[in-house]
Parts: sequence; C-alpha cells; structure tokens
Amino acid sequence: MARHRDREIDAMNAELEQFLTFLLADEEYAVDILRVQEIRVWTPVTRIPNSPPYLKGVLNLRGTIIPVIDLRCRFAMAQRDYGPQTVVVVVKVMSDNLQRTMGIVVDSVEETFAVTREHIMAAPHVGSNIDAEFVRGLISIDKKMIVLLDVDRLLNSDELAIEHITE
Repeated sequence: MARHRDREIDAMNAELEQFLTFLLADEEYAVDILRVQEIRVWTPVTRIPNSPPYLKGVLNLRGTIIPVIDLRCRFAMAQRDYGPQTVVVVVKVMSDNLQRTMGIVVDSVEETFAVTREHIMAAPHVGSNIDAEFVRGLISIDKKMIVLLDVDRLLNSDELAIEHITE
C-alpha cells in the first residue's frame, strides 16, 4: 500500500511545474524556476553604447559578462527609480542548442509555487504592451492572474537574439 502511494506522489510531483513570481507595475509575472540561476539585489551596470533602451547594460557575474534587461522598459511600462526591492533575476536562456545567461530587472520578487500543466491556461489574444509571443500562458491562483513568460522567446527577440556564427 505504501509503495503504491509513493508512486502516486512521484507521478503527481513529476507533473508539477514550479515558477518564480515577481512584480512589474503591481502586476504579477512568473518564469520557470528551472531557468532561474539566482536573484541579486540591484547594482549599477556598465552601459553599452548604441544599445536599445531596455538593455540597461552588462554585469560581471563571477567572471561571466551578462546582459541586463529592464522588463518595465521592454514592456513599455512607466519607468520608476530602482529601490531596495528592485532585483535582477538571473536566468538561463536557450536558443536552438545554445544557452546563455541574462539578467532581468524586476520591481520585486514575490514567491514560488507549483502547478500542474492543466492549470496553465492559454493566453488570450488581446492588445497589450506585452507581445503575445512572449507569454507562455496564464495561471489563476488565489483569485489573481499571473502572466507566465516564455524567457526563451522574450530574451531572443529583436536585438537580443543569439547570432549563430558559422565558419
């Protein structure tokens, strides 16, 4: 009996996906927790000339130079000064078989949670500041809607795309 119950728990855990939530302009967003490498307090970055406004600059993360993107700016939201709650969420981004590390500036980190895939709803096709291709889906928890972002699409679009070098 105990083995059967353990297998049921293992199957249920295998179906769960975990997410990290954060705030941007009082709206809650989430990313796959498996993509989060670390969360850092905001520190000034080195600006890169002629870069898009949402690319705040680069950060030296233990010898690795990572680009840092301000999601408020990327999503055409009103800007605000960075404060003590402002953090950089360092995420792993995939493009084809290449992986790179990037930082995203958010207002604050909220919590982590786990849901089954059945709880992830398709994003509606409505006008907004966020391009629908960046939205993986919506999750309803405790009477609130959380926008689940697709970090691969979000951080590989436009000027941020990884360029494949061929010889």
